[in-house]
Amino acid sequence: MASFTADWVLPITGAPIGRGSITVQDGRIAAVGERAVADAVNLGRAAILPALVNAHTHLELSHLRGIIPPTERFIDWIRAIIATRREYPDPADPRVAAAARAAISEARACGTGLIGDISNTLITAPLLHEAGMPAQIFHELVRFNAPDPESMAREARAKADAAASRDGMVRVSLAPHAPYSISPALFGAIRADLDAHPGQVSSVHLGESPEEVEFITSGTGPWRALLEELDAWTDAWQPPGTSPVEYLDRLGFLDRRVLAVHGVQFAGEDLARLRSLGMTVVACPRSNRHVGVGSPPLEAFYAMDVDVAFGTDSLASVEDLNLFAEIAEVRRLAPRVPARALLESATRRGACALGFEEDFGTIEEGKRACLIAVRLPADVSDVEEYLVGGVEPSAITWLDAS
Repeated sequence: MASFTADWVLPITGAPIGRGSITVQDGRIAAVGERAVADAVNLGRAAILPALVNAHTHLELSHLRGIIPPTERFIDWIRAIIATRREYPDPADPRVAAAARAAISEARACGTGLIGDISNTLITAPLLHEAGMPAQIFHELVRFNAPDPESMAREARAKADAAASRDGMVRVSLAPHAPYSISPALFGAIRADLDAHPGQVSSVHLGESPEEVEFITSGTGPWRALLEELDAWTDAWQPPGTSPVEYLDRLGFLDRRVLAVHGVQFAGEDLARLRSLGMTVVACPRSNRHVGVGSPPLEAFYAMDVDVAFGTDSLASVEDLNLFAEIAEVRRLAPRVPARALLESATRRGACALGFEEDFGTIEEGKRACLIAVRLPADVSDVEEYLVGGVEPSAITWLDAS
């Protein structure tokens, strides 16, 4: 058993506790109190909070760090990604695994204790398990003209099951890439797989770019041109003439077990639909700026009572995996959202969206003791506001209760 006390404890379920304490036994939180415990480790000017949750990244793209410069149009960034991945190492190259392994270590050093990872190859599954980093991996499928979507989903399911860890800390499910890269039939096959695995969750890039909206609305524009260039277009697909959110809802794909990632182009009707479905939007504003799609309407997300989580996206489109830096960008874009709500998005909301709410995201009795302490300057009076202003890894310590 070990106990810790600090100037502040942030349970996330309520207001910060001044001079609070936490007792840990057998890797679980045994008690949370408002008074210091005898023989507790005194962390002094620090805030104890649950480890952060990075709900959306692509660890297998970590070897592309710093390679692709910012663009003004998302389609140009996608073209650069396609071209670069042809030139750089294939997934079997040890440099890809080495970069992903380093990215996991970086995320942990920045206070992240749970990851939502998009993977086409599943090379990150053993790396996450090896690092002791709990994760929900989304085995992403990409095929707009899939001739046999049911077989594709079955094969992907077999790979997902083989990659998942036996202890349940690295979970793997199927996920479609986006409305412009997945056929309606493949959406249906992935949804059927999700329905057959009621404890799992899925994810989809949704409402990210103006080009996506144009394609789903009219079937024209840069996405149509790229699909034709890649020999992926099929005349069997007809544009639904709706927003991407309404399109996937009509297909029956969306519900509370599906994370909607990005949402830069979401309008009020989209947000009302997502709220009624109980879905979580995962915002990645630094990446959005890098790839040229603009900034998500973050204040509208909160004003519409939509659940919000945060992700960094991949190192191909962001400078680091520091989720505290992501929160600081959110604070810049959404100055009227309470700091407490932003911290909840970075912890509890992300854990719930990824299906790990029983173990992570808050400081409560029975939860895993996945806890960090952030060193505070002497003049901090509003600890929540300070934490959403950006925290460097050097100020972060993991609490060791062993």
